[in-house]
Amino acid sequence: MNRALGIAMLLCCGLAQAQAPADAMTLLRRIYEATEKLSYTGSFVYQQGARTETSRITRLAGPGGGVERVEVLDGTPREIIRTRDTVRCYLPESQTLKVERRTDARAFPALLPERISDLARSYTITRGEPLRIAGFECESVTLTPKDELRYGYNLWADANTGMLLKARTFNHKGETVEQFSFAQLAIGNVPRERVKPRHLARNWHVEDAAVAPANLGRSGWTVGAELPGFRKIIEVTRRLGEARPVGQMVYSDGLAAVSVFIEPAAGRAEIVRPGPSSLGAFQIYTREVANHIVTVVGEAPAVSVERIATAVEYKRP
Repeated sequence: MNRALGIAMLLCCGLAQAQAPADAMTLLRRIYEATEKLSYTGSFVYQQGARTETSRITRLAGPGGGVERVEVLDGTPREIIRTRDTVRCYLPESQTLKVERRTDARAFPALLPERISDLARSYTITRGEPLRIAGFECESVTLTPKDELRYGYNLWADANTGMLLKARTFNHKGETVEQFSFAQLAIGNVPRERVKPRHLARNWHVEDAAVAPANLGRSGWTVGAELPGFRKIIEVTRRLGEARPVGQMVYSDGLAAVSVFIEPAAGRAEIVRPGPSSLGAFQIYTREVANHIVTVVGEAPAVSVERIATAVEYKRP
């Protein structure tokens, strides 16, 4: 009996271990579907180091991907209207409207990619401890990176709807890199008027990024050694401010994204300082290649950003 009981316990433990990843993947799928299909309005706090910023978000779900309106409530007033294809940023103090094609659809709370199963290649995915957030009882999942090339993530979602309430990014030491957390959230019907921009932007200065598909490889640009788990998701040219068009390649593992910007060195007014730097949670690496400035920017560890930057090559077509 003791031996049989021991075998039964081992089988149960083994079954639990086998089911845990599937259970965690199921929660990730629920989070993705909730952030895609639900309409909601609420306020969330972004925290990075000593800096905090509060925003109000309203989303109206729809067959075309929905419409999302974000108002930044701290510091310089900003209003952002996102659709599946475009982002319009209203800056009332300077009466400027910035318009661009949406190249990376991931923004809190819609952080997860459609291809959830791909995340298991780069992350160990496990269930975490439940937590109560903004009045919601939440389940959690942890994505621990399998290498030093990406950060880890803790996600907490409403147990009833799967809606993401909190997301924490951590480094290899377990330290918080950045965090988003809802302070108040109402899930349900949202009138269309709530997602219309507050500003009419008449006679405002319009900055159009003029994003267009591109094939930088035909011009001689390649990334010689891409990072494991990262794949190129987009390749475009865009206009940064009043500058000439800049080439951009975006690599992602589904959560982390790294952008490669390539622009001519001639005509730049500012001094270019090669090497690593950072801006908030973003790591940056700059170098000069074939009379061009290559700048790599990403919410990923510095080693990832540098590895991609040093792998950018130019060969005359």
